[in-house]
Amino acid sequence: MSPARRRARRLGLATVTLGATTFAYAAGIERRRFTLRTAELPVLARDARPLRVLHISDLHMLPSHTAKQRWVASLAELEPDLVVNTGDNLSHAAAVPSVLRALGPLLPFPGLFIFGSNDYFGPKPKNPARYLFENVENRQHIHGPPLPWQDLRAAFIERGWHDLTHTRETITVAGQRIVAAGVDDPHLHYDRYSEIAGKPDADAALRLGITHSPEPRVLDPFASDGYDLVLAGHTHGGQLRIPGIGALVTNCELDRSRARGASRWGSDMWLHVSAGLGTSPFAPVRFACPPEASLLTLVPRGSTSAEAAGESRFKTGIGVR
Repeated sequence: MSPARRRARRLGLATVTLGATTFAYAAGIERRRFTLRTAELPVLARDARPLRVLHISDLHMLPSHTAKQRWVASLAELEPDLVVNTGDNLSHAAAVPSVLRALGPLLPFPGLFIFGSNDYFGPKPKNPARYLFENVENRQHIHGPPLPWQDLRAAFIERGWHDLTHTRETITVAGQRIVAAGVDDPHLHYDRYSEIAGKPDADAALRLGITHSPEPRVLDPFASDGYDLVLAGHTHGGQLRIPGIGALVTNCELDRSRARGASRWGSDMWLHVSAGLGTSPFAPVRFACPPEASLLTLVPRGSTSAEAAGESRFKTGIGVR
């Protein structure tokens, strides 16, 4: 064998080894490296007291996800003022008890929720390349079997959480008035913002919107109506990120730079997108994008310490199924 062929062979073997190692890490370690993201956002009225909001999204729970259930349950130790769940809790018809084991210790805290596509329909095998090359608006949705979202909704409501699907409510959290509104999943085109349209109470400490998929067509009217903050999920933070580049896709019309974390939407509203805690069971990999929940400290607008609101810290914990 010539020296050139030997070098080519060594390079090929090294490339295959690197690819196999990267996949093993993404599938075996990264997707179980549960992470708490923290951020401080200046979104409250100037005379309001800080609020601690735990943002949970995209559990994509299977009954076998016992480590995830334990880790999420442990978040109750944070004692948040409010828990917001932005959907895609289920990935299996028998997963409702598993979701309730995970979220059960959090249900005594005030909570808001809406649902996503994978609460309504189970996942199905799909070609991952379609997320990279197909236009989101032209993509055909491939639905799996219906999931028991009504059972999950009933359990949440029974424990006092508020379903904000096409609803606007005023609630009191830590002695402060919050106006909160939500829409059904824009990814499935279930959203009907017209049902909650209008200016929320300007005297509230916080005007909060929630949606599963952060579609600009939904974010824009929230901003126009004067909301301070919108929480969303769906993107998985891109799920596969390239260091120095970031997310390759968002699986919606949101630009890639906003695939996870906090950003401004317009001049007055903040957006926070959770990278979520799960994956489809047919694509169980994450790279440079660990599964996350977010603890957001909301502070009054104009707070000096909140000017770098997009800067987040992390606390990680590795779980094994």
